[in-house]
Amino acid sequence: MTQLHEQVQRAHDLRPLIEKEADQFNERRELTPNVVAALKSGGFFRMLKPKEVGGMELHPKTFAMVTETISSIDASTAWVVCQSNGCSTSAAYLPPAVAQEMFGTVDGILAWGPPGPFEAIPVEGGYRVTGTWRFASGSQNATWLGAHIRTADTKELLTFLFPRSSTTMTDIWNTIGLRGTASNQYSVDNLFVPMSHVMHRDHPKYRQTDSLLYRFTSGQLYSIGFGGVGLGIAKGMIDAFLSLPTAKVARGASKPMRENNVVQSQLAQCVARHRSARLNLHTTVDEAWEHIEQTGEMTENDRMMIRLASTWAIQQAREVVNTLYHAVGSIAVFEDHPYERRLRDMHTVAQQAQGRQLHYETVGQLLFGLKPENQF
Repeated sequence: MTQLHEQVQRAHDLRPLIEKEADQFNERRELTPNVVAALKSGGFFRMLKPKEVGGMELHPKTFAMVTETISSIDASTAWVVCQSNGCSTSAAYLPPAVAQEMFGTVDGILAWGPPGPFEAIPVEGGYRVTGTWRFASGSQNATWLGAHIRTADTKELLTFLFPRSSTTMTDIWNTIGLRGTASNQYSVDNLFVPMSHVMHRDHPKYRQTDSLLYRFTSGQLYSIGFGGVGLGIAKGMIDAFLSLPTAKVARGASKPMRENNVVQSQLAQCVARHRSARLNLHTTVDEAWEHIEQTGEMTENDRMMIRLASTWAIQQAREVVNTLYHAVGSIAVFEDHPYERRLRDMHTVAQQAQGRQLHYETVGQLLFGLKPENQF
């Protein structure tokens, strides 16, 4: 059995445990200790780490298949796995000893929030950092946190890494979906961060490894993985829809739902949406990998197509979920049926930066040969 199949199979094997404890995710607004322990022991936080610190360096397509498989069971679990793995690529840009310190154990997990107007004052040996960040998905099981700050002295966007124990955590994660991700807020005040823990994120000049995986930026790996998360929610909704009782009749209808021509057509189109978006994502990633093998670096066209494929996957997954949720009828609104959580999770995924429709404008501008107005 290849590594690809082994890790995807491990994801399938998580189903009984996740399904048993998933109801607690909403109540706790974080994953349960049992699920976190299973993710650690199964290597799910090591998939994108360098091999030098015990990582797997999985092919990005394999990574997307794993996040999709987990998301078909529970989206919050998949989101935490995806986010933590994207952060873990930091190990490829740190001094080897520091990378080993942070990521060399099973508990070496990093979380962070998006960049912002925060303060990093240069001092002897490092910086004094002050700020408050949100959206630190997986913060409950992280041992390290990070902050992206454009410094006043260098004008560069640098990433500062520090122990979670040195921060003040604030529980803010009261949301409609992805409630199990513990995407909470953290603050530091005048915290000293040594230069050894300051990194140039995704900068080729500072790579400490020749692995082809790190020709993909952490942002690109996020988008690939989160595309998988969206596709997994859609797959879970399709499977749940097909599990409806064969005799279910919608209120006011004269025959079972499965014999309704409109429902039949909707289901078929949903399967086509899911399969085509999935194939597009996987093919795009494979093409980018092949180009990296040939030229040594990612091309701008590859970057553009990865952004397009991942956004398309999330948006098409949302259409699938919306269509089937409404086709199910009134039972879809009840928490004891497997529909309402997927609807909430899917719309929360689509609200995040990876799924925003603004990316279509950016790709369109690039296709026309124009300078993009926004980052991609």
